[in-house]
Amino acid sequence: MKDAVAEGVGTAILLAAIVGSGIMAERLAAGNVALALLANTIATGGTLVALISAFGPLSGAHFNPVVTLVLAQRGIPRGAPLWAYVLAQLSGAIIGVWLAHLMFGLPILQMSAHARGTFGEMVGEFVATFGLVGIILSTARHAPAATPTSVAAYITGAYWFTSSTSFANPAVAMARAMTDTFSGIAASDVPGFLVAEFAGGFSAAALFAWLLAEPRDPAAPR
Repeated sequence: MKDAVAEGVGTAILLAAIVGSGIMAERLAAGNVALALLANTIATGGTLVALISAFGPLSGAHFNPVVTLVLAQRGIPRGAPLWAYVLAQLSGAIIGVWLAHLMFGLPILQMSAHARGTFGEMVGEFVATFGLVGIILSTARHAPAATPTSVAAYITGAYWFTSSTSFANPAVAMARAMTDTFSGIAASDVPGFLVAEFAGGFSAAALFAWLLAEPRDPAAPR
């Protein structure tokens, strides 16, 4: 179960980075939301590079149930059971949020009032997750060493070009409903995000299965 534990620890650190940097950014930005988002983006992107590089050899560094389910269709991961990966990701995400609250002296248990329920934001989540899964599948095939920087660069950009600020991860969406800080999302808006994330992830999986398919040798026997 070492790989599942690694997934949980990595996801916890990721959420601590997302929520913690959001708290710090909001406190230091003096009301400038764009500056706060920029600081939150840089911290998240930098942490992603480090986490994927460190945890990739241990668990694959999915930190994301959509990524795990898409890869499971291809026989990956081959270590811990699928349910153990997803459970580790969900529990790790919640623990990461609690750690951020603890570090910044906030009530550990809280719920977000940050509304993110527009149709445009759900489209943003579809786009964010579609792109994330597509990049993972393509770089895993053609440039595996570039996966950490590619994923982090994409999420950094998607923070700004998607209307949802690119959660792109069901574990992240559910955990961020438990923080009434800069990074939060109202619990009532989480189901729409989850639908968009799974739809985007599996749409990308279907498209890239075709794009990455090896051409059939015409000389091969039928």
